[in-house]
Amino acid sequence: MNNQPRHLNQIDLARRWKISHRTLERWRWAGCGPRYIKIGGRVLYRLEDIEAYEADGVRDPETRTPSCASSAAQQSDGSEGRSRRK
Repeated sequence: MNNQPRHLNQIDLARRWKISHRTLERWRWAGCGPRYIKIGGRVLYRLEDIEAYEADGVRDPETRTPSCASSAAQQSDGSEGRSRRK
């Protein structure tokens, strides 16, 4: 029997990628990052979706495209997509 989990929560995925779990939250809010499922308020990432996202992340340095991380970073600083209240 395979002891590898079929799903990871956001904490486990953040550890795997050595990023903050808040980054994963921000990516979900921005509509990017790996596919996820929500069960009773819990967010889970299927291992096959994680591996597909990792494989899709392999980039040729000659063909640079904006990444989810850069677009999420722009939105998180409040400079785009939000209006100020007076």
